Amino acid sequence: MTNSKDVKLLKLPKIEDDRGNLTFLQEQTHIPFKVERVFWNYDVPGGQQRGGHAYHQQEEIIIALSGSFDVVITHKNGDKETLQLNRSYNAIYIPPKTWRHIENHSTNAVSLHLSSHKFDAQDYIRNINDL
Repeated sequence: MTNSKDVKLLKLPKIEDDRGNLTFLQEQTHIPFKVERVFWNYDVPGGQQRGGHAYHQQEEIIIALSGSFDVVITHKNGDKETLQLNRSYNAIYIPPKTWRHIENHSTNAVSLHLSSHKFDAQDYIRNINDL
């Protein structure tokens, strides 16, 4: 688990135009790591949670491409911090060893995850007591 100064809410560049808005990411400018894996969650049934784990080494950026959801960080002392993502120009940076889950997905919510490592089941911490 982590203290809240490690988890960061990021405001991404937003270029507004009458034809529609554009937001972008560039490694080493907006992302503090080299992206090795990208995945997204969608069609999450009402009341379901995603996540419920931490990583030993992996860093992650989470963005709500569509809709909204809450990212819940659980701290070492058991306190929880809820960060809502509901704009595609906002993101959350999550460092290693940070317990999180995602809940309260709106209809058609899509969460985009940018990861610093390729998938490795051994990197997952699936029991909060193992942190």
